[in-house]
Amino acid sequence: MTAALGPVGVGFRSRRRIPVTIVVCLAVLAVALLAVLLGPLLFPDATEQDILSSLMPAGSPGHPLGTDELGRDILALTVAGAASALVGPVCVAVGSMLLGILLGTLAGYERGPLDFAISRWTDLLLALPVLLAAIVVSGVFGGGYWTTVALLILLFSPSDIRIVRAGVLEQAARPYIEAAQMLSLSRWRVMFRHILPNVSSLVITNAMLNVAFALVAFSSLSFLGVGVPPGTADWGRQLTDNRAIMFDNPAAVIVPAVLIIAVACCVNLVGDWLGQRLTRSGGLA
Repeated sequence: MTAALGPVGVGFRSRRRIPVTIVVCLAVLAVALLAVLLGPLLFPDATEQDILSSLMPAGSPGHPLGTDELGRDILALTVAGAASALVGPVCVAVGSMLLGILLGTLAGYERGPLDFAISRWTDLLLALPVLLAAIVVSGVFGGGYWTTVALLILLFSPSDIRIVRAGVLEQAARPYIEAAQMLSLSRWRVMFRHILPNVSSLVITNAMLNVAFALVAFSSLSFLGVGVPPGTADWGRQLTDNRAIMFDNPAAVIVPAVLIIAVACCVNLVGDWLGQRLTRSGGLA
Protein backbone atom coordinates (compact mmCIF):
# COMPACT_ATOMS: atom_id res chain seq x y z
CA MET A 1 0.00 0.00 0.00
CA THR A 2 2.82 2.40 0.89
CA ALA A 3 4.59 1.71 -2.40
CA ALA A 4 1.36 2.31 -4.33
CA LEU A 5 0.79 5.68 -2.68
CA GLY A 6 4.39 6.82 -3.08
CA PRO A 7 4.22 8.05 -6.69
CA VAL A 8 0.90 9.76 -5.99
CA GLY A 9 2.45 11.71 -3.12
CA VAL A 10 5.44 12.63 -5.26
CA GLY A 11 3.19 13.74 -8.12
CA PHE A 12 1.09 15.82 -5.71
CA ARG A 13 4.16 17.54 -4.30
CA SER A 14 5.51 18.23 -7.80
CA ARG A 15 2.23 19.85 -8.80
CA ARG A 16 2.33 22.04 -5.71
CA ARG A 17 5.95 23.10 -6.20
CA ILE A 18 6.42 26.72 -7.26
CA PRO A 19 8.42 27.06 -10.51
CA VAL A 20 11.89 28.59 -10.25
CA THR A 21 10.87 31.41 -12.61
CA ILE A 22 8.03 32.39 -10.31
CA VAL A 23 10.31 32.26 -7.27
CA VAL A 24 12.71 34.66 -8.99
CA CYS A 25 9.84 36.95 -9.97
CA LEU A 26 8.48 36.95 -6.41
CA ALA A 27 11.96 37.81 -5.13
CA VAL A 28 12.19 40.76 -7.55
CA LEU A 29 8.75 41.99 -6.49
CA ALA A 30 9.67 41.59 -2.82
CA VAL A 31 12.76 43.77 -3.33
CA ALA A 32 10.61 46.34 -5.16
CA LEU A 33 8.14 46.32 -2.26
CA LEU A 34 10.94 46.89 0.23
CA ALA A 35 12.15 49.82 -1.88
CA VAL A 36 8.64 51.31 -1.81
CA LEU A 37 8.37 50.94 1.97
CA LEU A 38 11.92 51.79 3.01
CA GLY A 39 13.08 54.07 0.19
CA PRO A 40 11.94 57.36 1.79
CA LEU A 41 13.51 56.27 5.09
CA LEU A 42 16.82 55.14 3.62
CA PHE A 43 17.23 58.10 1.26
CA PRO A 44 15.17 61.05 2.60
CA ASP A 45 17.42 63.51 0.71
CA ALA A 46 17.48 61.66 -2.61
CA THR A 47 16.58 64.75 -4.63
CA GLU A 48 19.17 67.04 -3.05
CA GLN A 49 21.55 68.57 -5.60
CA ASP A 50 25.33 68.78 -5.43
CA ILE A 51 26.69 70.42 -8.57
CA LEU A 52 30.29 69.73 -7.53
CA SER A 53 29.56 65.98 -7.77
CA SER A 54 27.71 66.07 -11.09
CA LEU A 55 28.17 63.49 -13.85
CA MET A 56 30.20 61.05 -11.79
CA PRO A 57 30.32 57.63 -13.52
CA ALA A 58 29.09 54.38 -12.00
CA GLY A 59 31.53 52.94 -9.49
CA SER A 60 32.64 56.29 -8.11
CA PRO A 61 33.44 56.37 -4.37
CA GLY A 62 30.23 56.97 -2.43
CA HIS A 63 28.12 56.72 -5.61
CA PRO A 64 27.86 53.09 -6.82
CA LEU A 65 25.66 54.09 -9.78
CA GLY A 66 27.17 57.53 -10.26
CA THR A 67 25.35 60.87 -10.28
CA ASP A 68 23.29 62.90 -12.74
CA GLU A 69 24.06 66.37 -14.11
CA LEU A 70 22.64 67.96 -10.93
CA GLY A 71 24.82 65.84 -8.68
CA ARG A 72 21.99 63.65 -7.41
CA ASP A 73 22.95 60.09 -6.51
CA ILE A 74 21.42 57.62 -9.01
CA LEU A 75 21.10 54.79 -6.47
CA ALA A 76 19.27 57.04 -4.00
CA LEU A 77 17.00 58.41 -6.75
CA THR A 78 16.18 54.93 -8.00
CA VAL A 79 15.34 53.48 -4.58
CA ALA A 80 13.36 56.56 -3.50
CA GLY A 81 11.59 56.65 -6.88
CA ALA A 82 10.14 53.15 -6.45
CA ALA A 83 7.20 54.53 -4.44
CA SER A 84 6.19 57.02 -7.11
CA ALA A 85 6.71 54.47 -9.89
CA LEU A 86 4.79 51.57 -8.28
CA VAL A 87 2.12 52.94 -5.93
CA GLY A 88 0.21 54.67 -8.72
CA PRO A 89 0.00 51.58 -10.97
CA VAL A 90 -1.18 49.42 -8.06
CA CYS A 91 -3.88 51.99 -7.23
CA VAL A 92 -4.92 52.02 -10.89
CA ALA A 93 -5.19 48.23 -10.99
CA VAL A 94 -7.17 48.03 -7.73
CA GLY A 95 -9.51 50.87 -8.66
CA SER A 96 -10.07 49.46 -12.14
CA MET A 97 -10.71 46.01 -10.67
CA LEU A 98 -13.33 47.35 -8.25
CA LEU A 99 -15.12 49.21 -11.05
CA GLY A 100 -14.96 46.08 -13.20
CA ILE A 101 -16.36 43.87 -10.45
CA LEU A 102 -19.27 46.20 -9.75
CA LEU A 103 -20.27 47.14 -13.30
CA GLY A 104 -19.31 43.83 -14.93
CA THR A 105 -21.28 41.76 -12.41
CA LEU A 106 -24.34 44.00 -12.72
CA ALA A 107 -24.20 43.92 -16.52
CA GLY A 108 -23.71 40.16 -16.73
CA TYR A 109 -26.38 39.21 -14.20
CA GLU A 110 -29.08 41.85 -14.63
CA ARG A 111 -28.84 42.06 -18.44
CA GLY A 112 -31.45 44.23 -20.23
CA PRO A 113 -31.12 48.05 -20.38
CA LEU A 114 -28.47 48.13 -17.64
CA ASP A 115 -26.25 45.73 -19.57
CA PHE A 116 -26.78 47.79 -22.74
CA ALA A 117 -25.85 51.07 -21.02
CA ILE A 118 -22.74 49.64 -19.35
CA SER A 119 -21.61 47.93 -22.56
CA ARG A 120 -21.95 51.12 -24.60
CA TRP A 121 -20.05 53.09 -21.94
CA THR A 122 -17.32 50.46 -22.10
CA ASP A 123 -17.16 50.70 -25.89
CA LEU A 124 -16.78 54.48 -25.62
CA LEU A 125 -13.87 54.21 -23.18
CA LEU A 126 -12.16 51.55 -25.28
CA ALA A 127 -12.23 53.93 -28.25
CA LEU A 128 -10.06 56.44 -26.35
CA PRO A 129 -6.27 56.07 -26.67
CA VAL A 130 -5.01 55.88 -23.08
CA LEU A 131 -1.83 57.95 -23.31
CA LEU A 132 -3.31 60.60 -25.60
CA ALA A 133 -6.37 61.02 -23.37
CA ALA A 134 -4.12 61.31 -20.28
CA ILE A 135 -1.98 63.98 -21.96
CA VAL A 136 -5.03 66.01 -23.03
CA VAL A 137 -6.73 65.82 -19.63
CA SER A 138 -3.50 66.70 -17.84
CA GLY A 139 -3.08 69.70 -20.12
CA VAL A 140 -6.62 70.90 -19.44
CA PHE A 141 -6.77 70.28 -15.68
CA GLY A 142 -3.13 70.89 -14.83
CA GLY A 143 -2.01 67.28 -14.45
CA GLY A 144 -0.79 65.95 -11.14
CA TYR A 145 0.02 62.46 -9.89
CA TRP A 146 -3.38 61.56 -8.45
CA THR A 147 -5.24 63.16 -11.35
CA THR A 148 -3.35 60.75 -13.59
CA VAL A 149 -4.22 57.85 -11.28
CA ALA A 150 -7.94 58.70 -11.40
CA LEU A 151 -7.90 59.05 -15.18
CA LEU A 152 -6.08 55.76 -15.71
CA ILE A 153 -8.53 53.97 -13.41
CA LEU A 154 -11.32 55.16 -15.68
CA LEU A 155 -9.48 54.24 -18.87
CA PHE A 156 -8.32 50.82 -17.63
CA SER A 157 -11.73 49.75 -16.30
CA PRO A 158 -13.32 48.61 -19.63
CA SER A 159 -11.16 45.47 -19.82
CA ASP A 160 -12.14 44.50 -16.26
CA ILE A 161 -15.80 45.20 -16.95
CA ARG A 162 -15.83 43.05 -20.07
CA ILE A 163 -13.93 40.16 -18.50
CA VAL A 164 -16.10 40.09 -15.38
CA ARG A 165 -19.27 40.40 -17.48
CA ALA A 166 -18.24 37.44 -19.66
CA GLY A 167 -17.44 35.33 -16.60
CA VAL A 168 -20.72 36.22 -14.91
CA LEU A 169 -22.71 35.40 -18.06
CA GLU A 170 -21.08 31.97 -18.16
CA GLN A 171 -21.75 31.29 -14.46
CA ALA A 172 -25.30 32.69 -14.40
CA ALA A 173 -26.60 29.86 -16.58
CA ARG A 174 -25.32 27.11 -14.29
CA PRO A 175 -27.59 24.95 -12.10
CA TYR A 176 -26.21 26.22 -8.78
CA ILE A 177 -27.37 29.74 -9.65
CA GLU A 178 -30.84 28.44 -10.52
CA ALA A 179 -30.90 26.66 -7.17
CA ALA A 180 -29.90 29.88 -5.37
CA GLN A 181 -32.65 31.76 -7.16
CA MET A 182 -35.21 29.10 -6.20
CA LEU A 183 -34.22 29.65 -2.57
CA SER A 184 -35.24 33.31 -3.01
CA LEU A 185 -31.77 34.61 -2.21
CA SER A 186 -31.30 38.30 -2.91
CA ARG A 187 -29.76 39.24 -6.24
CA TRP A 188 -26.85 40.98 -4.53
CA ARG A 189 -26.09 37.82 -2.55
CA VAL A 190 -26.27 35.65 -5.65
CA MET A 191 -24.01 38.01 -7.60
CA PHE A 192 -21.34 38.76 -5.03
CA ARG A 193 -21.48 35.73 -2.74
CA HIS A 194 -22.01 32.90 -5.24
CA ILE A 195 -21.00 34.07 -8.74
CA LEU A 196 -18.09 36.43 -8.05
CA PRO A 197 -15.83 33.88 -6.26
CA ASN A 198 -16.10 31.63 -9.32
CA VAL A 199 -14.73 34.32 -11.64
CA SER A 200 -12.00 35.38 -9.22
CA SER A 201 -9.22 33.84 -11.31
CA LEU A 202 -10.16 36.08 -14.24
CA VAL A 203 -10.37 39.15 -12.01
CA ILE A 204 -7.03 38.59 -10.28
CA THR A 205 -5.15 37.73 -13.48
CA ASN A 206 -6.42 40.81 -15.26
CA ALA A 207 -5.67 43.00 -12.24
CA MET A 208 -2.05 41.80 -12.26
CA LEU A 209 -1.80 42.53 -15.98
CA ASN A 210 -3.21 46.00 -15.34
CA VAL A 211 -0.45 46.67 -12.79
CA ALA A 212 2.15 45.99 -15.49
CA PHE A 213 0.32 48.04 -18.14
CA ALA A 214 -0.22 50.91 -15.71
CA LEU A 215 3.46 50.87 -14.74
CA VAL A 216 4.44 51.28 -18.39
CA ALA A 217 1.75 53.95 -18.91
CA PHE A 218 2.87 55.91 -15.84
CA SER A 219 6.51 55.71 -16.89
CA SER A 220 5.60 56.87 -20.38
CA LEU A 221 3.63 59.84 -19.05
CA SER A 222 6.45 60.76 -16.68
CA PHE A 223 8.91 60.52 -19.57
CA LEU A 224 6.70 62.96 -21.49
CA GLY A 225 6.64 65.30 -18.48
CA VAL A 226 2.98 64.70 -17.58
CA GLY A 227 2.83 62.13 -14.76
CA VAL A 228 5.00 63.68 -12.05
CA PRO A 229 6.46 67.19 -11.63
CA PRO A 230 10.13 67.93 -12.42
CA GLY A 231 12.59 67.04 -9.69
CA THR A 232 10.52 64.14 -8.35
CA ALA A 233 12.19 60.81 -7.66
CA ASP A 234 10.49 58.57 -10.20
CA TRP A 235 11.75 55.93 -12.63
CA GLY A 236 9.99 57.40 -15.65
CA ARG A 237 11.14 60.90 -14.73
CA GLN A 238 14.72 59.64 -14.47
CA LEU A 239 14.57 58.50 -18.08
CA THR A 240 13.62 61.92 -19.42
CA ASP A 241 15.91 63.86 -17.04
CA ASN A 242 18.99 61.75 -17.79
CA ARG A 243 18.70 60.91 -21.47
CA ALA A 244 21.06 63.82 -22.28
CA ILE A 245 23.82 62.23 -20.14
CA MET A 246 23.44 58.73 -21.55
CA PHE A 247 27.07 58.63 -22.67
CA ASP A 248 28.45 60.30 -19.52
CA ASN A 249 26.74 57.93 -17.09
CA PRO A 250 24.75 55.16 -18.83
CA ALA A 251 23.56 53.78 -15.46
CA ALA A 252 21.42 56.89 -14.97
CA VAL A 253 19.15 55.70 -17.81
CA ILE A 254 19.75 51.95 -17.99
CA VAL A 255 19.00 51.18 -14.33
CA PRO A 256 15.46 52.70 -14.16
CA ALA A 257 14.66 51.34 -17.63
CA VAL A 258 15.68 47.81 -16.65
CA LEU A 259 13.69 48.07 -13.42
CA ILE A 260 10.53 49.13 -15.26
CA ILE A 261 10.86 46.20 -17.67
CA ALA A 262 11.79 43.70 -14.94
CA VAL A 263 8.94 44.62 -12.60
CA ALA A 264 6.38 44.65 -15.43
CA CYS A 265 7.53 41.22 -16.66
CA CYS A 266 7.55 39.76 -13.13
CA VAL A 267 4.04 41.03 -12.41
CA ASN A 268 2.81 39.51 -15.69
CA LEU A 269 4.41 36.13 -15.00
CA VAL A 270 3.18 35.95 -11.40
CA GLY A 271 -0.31 37.03 -12.45
CA ASP A 272 -0.47 34.36 -15.16
CA TRP A 273 0.78 31.66 -12.77
CA LEU A 274 -1.63 32.73 -10.03
CA GLY A 275 -4.54 32.74 -12.49
CA GLN A 276 -3.72 29.18 -13.56
CA ARG A 277 -3.53 28.03 -9.95
CA LEU A 278 -6.88 29.60 -9.12
CA THR A 279 -8.48 28.13 -12.24
CA ARG A 280 -7.31 24.62 -11.32
CA SER A 281 -8.49 25.02 -7.74
CA GLY A 282 -11.89 26.43 -8.72
CA GLY A 283 -11.29 30.09 -7.81
CA LEU A 284 -11.85 31.51 -4.34
CA ALA A 285 -15.13 29.72 -3.81
